Amino acid sequence: MIPLAERVRPTQLDEVVGQQHLLAPDKPLRRALERGILSSCLLWGPPGTGKTTLARVMAGAVDAHFVGLSAVSAGVREVRQVASEAASKRAQRQNTLLFLDEVHRFNKAQQDILLPFVEDGTLLLVGATTENPSFEVNSALRSRLQLFVLEPLSEDDLRQLLERALTHPEGIHDIILTEDTQTMLVQWAGGDGRRLLGALQSLQQTLPSDTRTVDVEHVQAALGKGALAFDKGGEHFYNLISALHKSVRGCDPDASLYWLARMLKAGADPLYVARRLVRIASEDIGLADPNALRLAIAAKETVAFLGQPEGDLALAQVTVYLAVAPKSNAVYRAWQAAQRDAERYRNAPVPLHLRNAPSDLMKALNYGQGYQYYFDDPHASFKQQYAPDGINPHYYDAAGEGWEVKVRERLEQFAHLRDNKNSTGKG
Repeated sequence: MIPLAERVRPTQLDEVVGQQHLLAPDKPLRRALERGILSSCLLWGPPGTGKTTLARVMAGAVDAHFVGLSAVSAGVREVRQVASEAASKRAQRQNTLLFLDEVHRFNKAQQDILLPFVEDGTLLLVGATTENPSFEVNSALRSRLQLFVLEPLSEDDLRQLLERALTHPEGIHDIILTEDTQTMLVQWAGGDGRRLLGALQSLQQTLPSDTRTVDVEHVQAALGKGALAFDKGGEHFYNLISALHKSVRGCDPDASLYWLARMLKAGADPLYVARRLVRIASEDIGLADPNALRLAIAAKETVAFLGQPEGDLALAQVTVYLAVAPKSNAVYRAWQAAQRDAERYRNAPVPLHLRNAPSDLMKALNYGQGYQYYFDDPHASFKQQYAPDGINPHYYDAAGEGWEVKVRERLEQFAHLRDNKNSTGKG
């Protein structure tokens, strides 16, 4: 039987649900597709956000032959075969769009195989990934692909998807969803459209033959007890993680444990929760307690090692630790400011005295000349310029609690050494 998600898949731009930051009428991607123009690109987003659907719609919009491969099962041989067929079609003025799902599963050598076909236009490549392309797609391929970031579907988007599934000619017409069951399904899906449609199909298949109206008990029977954890008045999955994060930030260990329990009871992936706790340790605690990040990573490793339910206790332990730990977002704010300046001054040259000088030619060009080595003369080292000309950065302000109080004192000492015009001796 063809899955429901495939049967009701959109074929036109106007039918695509969500991703309006890309597909609204005033957006560049929408305008390009309406003109029949598309460059090779990368679609990055969580599962069930429409990457495959968007690739198919793109192919239709530019009148290209669509070929879909998954990097999980395909390899170099399949890519070369598609490219060979694409070259023949190109001779007949027919473009080929290769949709490569899970592109991050290709290793560097396999990704490099794609380069010449993208470069000469033999293939219009649309890669899809759930992983950060900065780490999982090599720079040579990434530089040739335009990046589009897809977002989790909102509750309104998921309701539209439900309506489509219940009214589409190839959809499901023999069941009725109450408002409560629609809300439960939408919240259970957690921004994943494919998960929502799979749940709807499971409901149809497990519903008693003499029943048309779906109630809460039917959802529980079809999807398991985790479905009820998102009660009809409860929070969306991403609101649960937000509540956990904000409770930890607000130093409330009891509320933090409650939200942690809600998430795990709802069937959240414990490793996902662990990753979020690692982020909290870095974003909201930072150098106020350097041990927090170590414990958060240890909890993640414990969960991976023990699984559930034993690993849940490690999550509870680190949640309490993070909640009662001193707080600081100084590094987080400093990193944001540094990123802005790195973008603004992206071409600022490295000062000559900071440059590496491994060759005689570089030394002749004054690379490294005048560099003050800290261990030879700390005072001279403090007075030397480290930022590019024209940039006077001040990003990190140790304004937090705990260990960062000591950091603040040390930074004040650094500032005194830099400002003291008479400090020239060794020490």
